[in-house]
Amino acid sequence: MEEQKKPRKPVISYWIIALCIFLLLQAFVFPNLFNGRVKEVGYDTFISMTENKEIGSVQIESSQITFTDKDEKQIYRTGVLNDPDLISRLYDSGAKFEAEIDNGTSPLVYILISYILPIALMVLVFYFFNKKMAQRMGGDGGSMMFGMGKSNAKVYVKSTTGIKFKDVAGEEEAKELLAEIVDYLHKPERYKEIGASMPKGALLVGPPGTGKTLLAKAVAGEANVPFFSISGSEFVEMFVGMGAAKVRDLFKQANEKAPCIVFIDEIDTIGKKRDGGQYGGNDEREQTLNQLLTEMDGFDGSKGVVILAATNRPESLDPALLRPGRFDRRIPVELPDLQGRIDILKVHAQKIKLAGNVDFSAIARTAAGASGAELANIINEAALRAVRLGRSCATQEDLMESVEVVIAGYQKKNRVLSNKEKLTVSYHEVGHALVAALQSQSAPVQKITIIPRTSGALGYTMQVDEGEHYLMTKTEMENKIATLTGGRAAEELIFHEITTGASNDIEQATKLARSMVSRFGMSSEFGMVAMETVQSQYLGGDASLTCSMETQTKIDKKVTEIIQTQYDKAMQLLQTNQPKLHEIAKYLYEHETITGEEFMQILNRPMIEQQ
Repeated sequence: MEEQKKPRKPVISYWIIALCIFLLLQAFVFPNLFNGRVKEVGYDTFISMTENKEIGSVQIESSQITFTDKDEKQIYRTGVLNDPDLISRLYDSGAKFEAEIDNGTSPLVYILISYILPIALMVLVFYFFNKKMAQRMGGDGGSMMFGMGKSNAKVYVKSTTGIKFKDVAGEEEAKELLAEIVDYLHKPERYKEIGASMPKGALLVGPPGTGKTLLAKAVAGEANVPFFSISGSEFVEMFVGMGAAKVRDLFKQANEKAPCIVFIDEIDTIGKKRDGGQYGGNDEREQTLNQLLTEMDGFDGSKGVVILAATNRPESLDPALLRPGRFDRRIPVELPDLQGRIDILKVHAQKIKLAGNVDFSAIARTAAGASGAELANIINEAALRAVRLGRSCATQEDLMESVEVVIAGYQKKNRVLSNKEKLTVSYHEVGHALVAALQSQSAPVQKITIIPRTSGALGYTMQVDEGEHYLMTKTEMENKIATLTGGRAAEELIFHEITTGASNDIEQATKLARSMVSRFGMSSEFGMVAMETVQSQYLGGDASLTCSMETQTKIDKKVTEIIQTQYDKAMQLLQTNQPKLHEIAKYLYEHETITGEEFMQILNRPMIEQQ
């Protein structure tokens, strides 16, 4: 009860201050505003103006005489004296005059009209604006001013979203783990009979776009219970204590509507590790986290209140948040595999019109490493392309092109390359493809194009593995580095000059070579020693070296050696097959885009056997 009264104190104080200000205005300001129009004169001036017939109208009151000039533009006021001839003088002057009639106004009526009624009007106006501001700021004008202590959780009661497990594809393991929570909410007696208790919380962990939020809504849809959804950033407030108050309000609502599901998206916003820091452990974020920990310990899990949370930075969460009794279950929501991508494409493809010959497996293989959100975007881009080209349904070509749009961007039609640049790009891309094809344990070439893209690429070579690939051998990594250097090697071999077009290739090759040395232990010089740590693995995996400066120098030297060795290998392969390099580059220059099948047909012609 006391926690609800505390936020009212500032409101009461505000009303007291407003009342005092109004009384001061009523006593000093308002009368002066009215009196500023009235000019005070002596009684002799009044008599003189009367005799000169310069008076328009006169009102005689008990304590004063108010009169105007002939034009009634100026108001005058003078005191009352004992003057028996006043009436006759006024009559002779031709002025209109009257006396005040005392009706015996009640003091209560006077107070009501002068004070209570204006104050009541002011209160109503302030209450109206206060309520409107509270609604705009996320509150309801209720217990706390402007709703700052209330949670802004969106409530989806009884699965109004209509999302079920069938609408979520590619995450079978996650759905299986979450299905237990749904079963508990439907049949809690089965678990109570054996003495099992449901986990209080489940943490969904995975890269962006894998469907963590969608899974949480699907759980609520399957369970058919109220679903509270709130983002972690909504707990972050400017005023100390407001975030903690929102946490209390959220769990209070959840307990009132149990059984229910509470979903906190991006929980790493408020759940970061506590380090004491410059605020001495007393900053707003830590107070919010402490309140969250307390609430998760305090509520009764048997009521059926399940806490779901999602994050793509689990390493940054406070250990106290992850211990058993709070978030008991950690559910990985990883990038989908080949079958998962096929299922996701089929789910989203139900929303659009498709041609009958669509091969989802080919699209899924091409889109290796894509998240669920990216796959949904691929389907939508295919539909948009079909409309743009005037077709009534999306075809296989639309879907394949949409994969390239998501990977490399749209075709940049207004960028026209000179003949020399176009020829250079042709040899560059064929250099990649030829080195890849002439090596074993390399992914087959799917497509080669020299059409510029909005991502900045002037052309690219697409390689697609025939199956899922979870491990890479040392040979495969070296072959990939050789393939990346093939473009630059072709430029140097043919034109005896190098360009800036290999910048992205150099970056990728350097990253791979460095990982071989510092992370994967593929160097005989350093062996199985980890000299690099990866942070935020779900957000790009930023790596940082954890070794001495001397060791870093040795690593740089080794990385340079690996890349140079593979560059020499690529150069040797291109020199040996230089006629094929010319032939394929000429074909690409003329056609701008060639498929992997066309590339292999030209490559396997008898010319190589004759050399």
